[in-house]
Amino acid sequence: MPVTPYLFFDGRCEEALDFYKKALGAEVGMMMRFKENPEKPSADCMPASDEKIMHACMTINGTAVMASDGMAKGQPKFEGFCLSVNAKDEADADRKFAALADGGTVQMPLGKTFFAKRFGMVADRFGVGWMIIVE
Repeated sequence: MPVTPYLFFDGRCEEALDFYKKALGAEVGMMMRFKENPEKPSADCMPASDEKIMHACMTINGTAVMASDGMAKGQPKFEGFCLSVNAKDEADADRKFAALADGGTVQMPLGKTFFAKRFGMVADRFGVGWMIIVE
């Protein structure tokens, strides 16, 4: 059974989904807002706006990544992990890395390494860590 990452964007989920569509070619297969829940969530699970995303699923390079606004109380915080994306070739890696770095922070510049034609690490504008690699 696969392990599926589930990212909580703390109020910026829809913005993140749109960003990943452009940056990585993500496809959003499912998205449910809090207002669409057939059972009203308890007050302790409901963000201030029922327009926020309760659950979403996007596919990046054939892999599912789940996402939500969660309680939508402020800035999302992502620590202790990175998501790794295999690029088709160097040009694809360059494009994806540049897109993720726009508004983000380069942690390791994209370049040739002893283990890859291209490898780099970046935290995007939401703080999600990414590793881009061309094996």
